[in-house]
Amino acid sequence: MNTVIKDRKKPTKSAGFTLVEIMVVLVIVALLAGMIVPNILDSADKARVQKVQADFAAIKTALSAYRLDNYTYPTTEQGLEALVDKPELPPEPRHWKNGGYLPELPLDPWERPYYYQSPGENGPFDIYTLGADGIAGGEEVNADIGNWREEEQ
Repeated sequence: MNTVIKDRKKPTKSAGFTLVEIMVVLVIVALLAGMIVPNILDSADKARVQKVQADFAAIKTALSAYRLDNYTYPTTEQGLEALVDKPELPPEPRHWKNGGYLPELPLDPWERPYYYQSPGENGPFDIYTLGADGIAGGEEVNADIGNWREEEQ
């Protein structure tokens, strides 16, 4: 019997990536992340400001309805809580709407209550938040945002 012996090839190196190739890919990913991440963070900050503006609109509507029923805005002492629960502090509202003017008070995007002052320094009332840091003043995401700022934008 004649047996044919096949040529066996020597095993080749496994097909993998070299350290240089991996480093090139990591550099490319880092560059892309460096361009994309700031845009995403900027979008998140813009969304927070839009949430504040939407909350201001809802609160202003509720304050207008409160004023129509009771001839005045809630006092600073009564606060925005007067839109949810009937105030017990004077002056007690004469025609407070059963169920309130808002189902609940919205929180700012940083999970803190909005500030309210009536009469306001910028109109009949001021509604504002102290920004991301919760401290008066600041710039960019830490800047205060108030209902008077709508005229500036």
